Amino acid sequence: MWIGLALIILLLFVSVYGAFIGAARAQSFIKRLPLMVYWSAFLMMLIAALAVFRRLVRVPGLLLMHLGCVFILAGSMWASESGHKFQKKLFGIDKITTGQMIIHEGHSDNCVILKDNKQIKELMELKELPFSVELKDFQIEYYKPAYLYVQTRDGQGWKIPVETGAEFPLGPELGTVKILRTFENFKITIKEGSRTIIDDPQPGFNPALEVQITSPDGQVTTKYVFERFGGHSHTEDKFLLSYRRVISDYISRLRIIEDERIAAEKDIEVNHPLSFGGYHFYQHSYDAEAGQYTVLMVVSNTGLAVVYAGYWMLCIGVFWHMWLRHIVAIKIKTYNKTVTLSAAKSLLSCSKQ
Repeated sequence: MWIGLALIILLLFVSVYGAFIGAARAQSFIKRLPLMVYWSAFLMMLIAALAVFRRLVRVPGLLLMHLGCVFILAGSMWASESGHKFQKKLFGIDKITTGQMIIHEGHSDNCVILKDNKQIKELMELKELPFSVELKDFQIEYYKPAYLYVQTRDGQGWKIPVETGAEFPLGPELGTVKILRTFENFKITIKEGSRTIIDDPQPGFNPALEVQITSPDGQVTTKYVFERFGGHSHTEDKFLLSYRRVISDYISRLRIIEDERIAAEKDIEVNHPLSFGGYHFYQHSYDAEAGQYTVLMVVSNTGLAVVYAGYWMLCIGVFWHMWLRHIVAIKIKTYNKTVTLSAAKSLLSCSKQ
């Protein structure tokens, strides 16, 4: 009992420390050899407790809580990098633990990039999946509205929502600003000396605004403000203009190609992965320059079902042992009293007759 209590207290300190050092460092921390010994000792202690203390088996709530912890630890160890190596050596199961895929729009690939962070210089290794992942389309969504920021050289500033055709006053001494057009892919074509500005529907990513500035004396100036290349201005310009949009989501429309057929299809976004063939495909990153490719995080789902089952058992066990069993016991006790009282009344009635 004292050893079990010590292990639980140590678990508390490990959990608190892991929460403060961040997810990446915590993942590396819990994989160290001393912690692996600790997890193994904790698992063996739970199994030994079920064998030694018979009450843990007889009481349903306690049994579920302890079995839940056993399932969580066993499933996590089975899903670890060492667990995958053990599976490959003992059972010949060769799965990718974790990695990344970079897929361009309209293309498919089955190569996963594995990273070895143990080396001083990061090495990259490729491993193939038994199926291909195709990026049908990639889409970036933004919060609305976007904003045009206008700032004078003496520090005055305005945050103007982007509305095509809307005109915004900047004061009697500065004039007005009007947003004429918005562009998703701004391009200039020059042909025979004439310049044409278009919003090119072809692949590309160059968001911009066409802005008209009217001074108090009626002089009109047209400016182009670029989201990706902000801050450009001439010394004679009165205003510094910038165009900003905040990303709300980025979505990859994926297809799984297996044996030359579409085996699965899903639009994935952050925290909404695609699951197929023993793997989860998470939206990890994207092409911030041109929006032409997506970066997927590939994670093996080995042991995940066991971990989820353990959490369900643990939660059900806690609720049953702390609350539900007492409610059920009260109901049964009330019912027994009612039945006993009814039987007593029946006997009394019979005796009087």
